[in-house]
Amino acid sequence: MDDFDEYVRTAGAALLRFAFLLCGDAHRAEDLVQEALARCHRRWRAIERRAGVDTYVRKAILRQYLSWYRLRSATERVVDRFDDRGGGEDTAQRVVDRDAMVRLLADLPRRQRAVLVLRYYEDVPDDRIAELLGCAPATVRVHARRGLDGLRRNPEMSNGFPTTEVRT
Repeated sequence: MDDFDEYVRTAGAALLRFAFLLCGDAHRAEDLVQEALARCHRRWRAIERRAGVDTYVRKAILRQYLSWYRLRSATERVVDRFDDRGGGEDTAQRVVDRDAMVRLLADLPRRQRAVLVLRYYEDVPDDRIAELLGCAPATVRVHARRGLDGLRRNPEMSNGFPTTEVRT
């Protein structure tokens, strides 16, 4: 039990960031992480014996996200939110950029969004993404290309989104 508590203390913030990038809402991200950790807690001894505990937990979060959003109403959307934390001189711009990216990602189909988050925010290689999503690496590349194309077509991204893909 202590190992689970220690894992949650050390990895919790990173797991919340990962979930937030997937779902675009802080409260839903907390729910995703909580639900995934509750499921993992039941099997923690077996999970702990495996190599890659963090990968296992992130996969649980990803599966929970895909499951929830498969059932989610098409009319439900995240609205703009206010970030009230202070910070450095460019905090306002970072908040604007983050919120813009979250809104843009929210418009993508869930698998494209998952691929882009895993690939560009989590630096997960395509073959590992394919394993997590249960598809071929070529399918991951197709989702990435379509997701990037969808972002590029959005007028909000006309200033500042790369025009070439980082990976092939």
